[in-house]
Amino acid sequence: MATEVETWSTAQQHEGVFALDGDMAGYDDDLNDCEVNGNWTPQEKALHEARLKAKAKRRLRKSSSRNSTSDSLSESGELVPGGDSPKGKVNANDRKSRTGKGRGLPKKGGAGGKGVWGAAGMVYEVEEPDAKDPNYDEVAQGDTVYATVVPELDEKLLEKTVNPIVKEYFEHGDTKEVQALLKGLNLGAHKFEFSSLALCLSLEGKASHRELTSRLLSDLLGKELSQADMARAFDKMLKELPELILDTPEAPKMLGQFLARAIADHVLPMAFLDCYKGKVDCVHARAALDRAAVLLSMKREIVRLDNVWGVGGGLRPVKHLVKEMILLLKEYLVSGEVSEAERCLKDLEVPHFHHELVYEAIVMVLESKGDTAIHMMMKLLQSFWKSGLITVDQMNRGFQRVYDELPEICLDVPHAHSIMETFVDLCYQESVITKHLRDTCPSRGRKRFVSEGDGGLVKN
Repeated sequence: MATEVETWSTAQQHEGVFALDGDMAGYDDDLNDCEVNGNWTPQEKALHEARLKAKAKRRLRKSSSRNSTSDSLSESGELVPGGDSPKGKVNANDRKSRTGKGRGLPKKGGAGGKGVWGAAGMVYEVEEPDAKDPNYDEVAQGDTVYATVVPELDEKLLEKTVNPIVKEYFEHGDTKEVQALLKGLNLGAHKFEFSSLALCLSLEGKASHRELTSRLLSDLLGKELSQADMARAFDKMLKELPELILDTPEAPKMLGQFLARAIADHVLPMAFLDCYKGKVDCVHARAALDRAAVLLSMKREIVRLDNVWGVGGGLRPVKHLVKEMILLLKEYLVSGEVSEAERCLKDLEVPHFHHELVYEAIVMVLESKGDTAIHMMMKLLQSFWKSGLITVDQMNRGFQRVYDELPEICLDVPHAHSIMETFVDLCYQESVITKHLRDTCPSRGRKRFVSEGDGGLVKN
């Protein structure tokens, strides 16, 4: 037993882990003497071995804080090298510093580490909830306000969006609907582009479209568009006139009328034209500005500028439309130009009233003398029929109106029935009317008396 204890003590000192002090050595000598004298009992032997192991563990624990690479002692009393240990730590839950520095106090005064909320007595301020927090509850944050973000339209997307709006407006003519649609768009710095696009589309359209555009600009002023936006739009149009003339030769004249109408409606300031005096090099732009200046300088012309584009076909009185159509037919009988008559009829913009033109044309044939009017009117109706300007319904309604009023016409024109039959047969031969319409043409029955003295008897 003495040999084992001596070997153990030597091994401990050799490895540098710990060395027994003088008291421990003396105690070992006493144990050796007891063992030699035979006084060592098994209980005492086990008790002293346990004390020896406990003391060795205490010394090893103290030395581990100063040398982390030192060996450890297993429960059986065997040395286990620290470098080969998978843990490398004696106590993983020890919160004291292992560097050998400091006073051995807990880190951060006991306020740090996992599961620690802070030092005792610490008062935390109210923090704003973090939306990235896994425990973040959107419902518990109170009322949430959602805002719709509309991206700003660029130039290409603006044109694709605005063109359908303007074309649809030309059909219904409701400026409030256009205003509601513009509120849903984020035009940003390109607001003036809406006015310029509307002007370009109206230049390519009809006179009624230009009238609607002037009304639209007047209604949008101060609501969706400012006077500065209108000025920028007209300035852009003046600069683009050389390109607009390629598609619309009358663009300078029309733009000049737009300028005069806008100034009369207070869409543009009165001094707008003065800003361009002596500063315009383009011939077409000067023509537009001169046209506007002439219209504004004429006596009482500002009041009359409300009708600068004329009155729309559907808004004109019926008597006025009838006079226009009669004048159209009379000019055609004099000049014989079918194209000019077709252009004048299109300018009236009353496709639902074309049956009146057919009616007036047939009445002129019945009241005329000679066959010239018959052939010229047949040629005119044939041209309108082939071009689709007059539909089947309008053609049938015009002829039927003459059929119904033929008895009254005969009071002024006795030979109206025979002239009507000749004109209807000629129109049918040239495929102007249908066979059914020809067959429904009324004919006056011929009555023959037997003789002068037969007492009024009719010959069967």
